[in-house]
Amino acid sequence: MSDITYLTQEGYNKLNAELEQMKSVGRQEIAKAIAEARDKGDLSENAEYDAAKDAQGMLEMKINELEKTMATARILDESTIDTSKVVLLSKVKIINKKNGREMTYKLVSESEANLKEKKISVSSPIGKGLLGKTKGEIADIETPGGVLQFEILDISV
Repeated sequence: MSDITYLTQEGYNKLNAELEQMKSVGRQEIAKAIAEARDKGDLSENAEYDAAKDAQGMLEMKINELEKTMATARILDESTIDTSKVVLLSKVKIINKKNGREMTYKLVSESEANLKEKKISVSSPIGKGLLGKTKGEIADIETPGGVLQFEILDISV
């Protein structure tokens, strides 16, 4: 069986909307492109037709992957999150011990990660390093630039 994907309700709704858009609008656009390319004549030498068929294959692959994710998705209730330690969906306020910079991140699944929204994946180096830590604890995180130390200042939802 596939791995379980843990999502927030917001993340689940976003993936579901993306899947529905691909199935309806995406498939219609591809079908239209294939029909237009087919109308241009000889298919054996028709680069537009080949490109449209390739795009169709890619779209169907993405739809299949999203369907698998949705089938194994489990929606987590943020009200049941334990704030005594860092877990999936925790909002963690940390300080970089080297430069004194404070940051706050929410740990989410890989499919919901978005650095602009301060959401990092639990499978990222920082996410992995913070998991299971408690307030006041120092997390040593291996990065390409060397080991960084972060102190956990606060854990919330």
